[in-house]
Amino acid sequence: MLNFEAVRRKQITIGDLCAGLTVADLCTLTNEMIDKMQALIADCCDADVTFQPVDPQADDPYAATSAEINIAWTLGHVIVHTTASAEESAFLAAEMARGVSNHGRSRYETPWESVTTIAQCRQRLEESRRMRLASLQIWPDQPHLDLTYTPWPSAGEINCVARFVLGLRHDDDHLGQIAEIVRQAHEARKTYRTPVSIQALPR
Repeated sequence: MLNFEAVRRKQITIGDLCAGLTVADLCTLTNEMIDKMQALIADCCDADVTFQPVDPQADDPYAATSAEINIAWTLGHVIVHTTASAEESAFLAAEMARGVSNHGRSRYETPWESVTTIAQCRQRLEESRRMRLASLQIWPDQPHLDLTYTPWPSAGEINCVARFVLGLRHDDDHLGQIAEIVRQAHEARKTYRTPVSIQALPR
C-alpha cells in the first residue's frame, strides 16, 4: 500500500507520490486497500454495523441534514462513504485518461441508513473493488497523462493517475476510523456498555 504520510505533511505532492505508477500498479493498490478494509471488519457481526460509536470530534459539514452534522458515523456509514469517494475518483480518472477534461463530479453514495448487516458491508466493498478495477480496464493503451487540473489548491496539478490515487488516499484517511469503530463495538459487546475511555475518531 502507498504511504501517504509525506503528502499529509505537505513534504511532497500527490503527483510526486504517483510518479511512475502504471495501470497494473493501480489495480494492485486497489486490491490491497479493499483487502485491508475487509480484514479490519473480518470479526464483525451485524450489531457492529449499526453500533453508534463515541466521537467527540464528529463534524460533517456535508451532512444531509443539520441534525446529522455532529452524529458519529456508524461502520456502515463509513463503508458507503469511502467506497463512494474512491469510485468517484476512479471514474473521473478514467475520463481524464481518455482525454476528457474534468467537468465536475461523478458521485453516488449508497444511503448509509440502508446498510445494517456485515454482509452488506462486505458486499459493498467487493462491489467497489469490481467497479474500480473495471474503470481501469477502459483506460486507453496510451492514457493522456499530460491532461491535468487542480481539484483544490493544496492538491496541486494532478493527472489521471493522481486522480485515481486520491480515492485511495481518502480510503487510507478512514482506515483509523474504521479500526476505532470496530474497537469500540467489540468492547461494547464484551462489556455490554459503551467504553468510558475512548479515542476521538479521525476525520
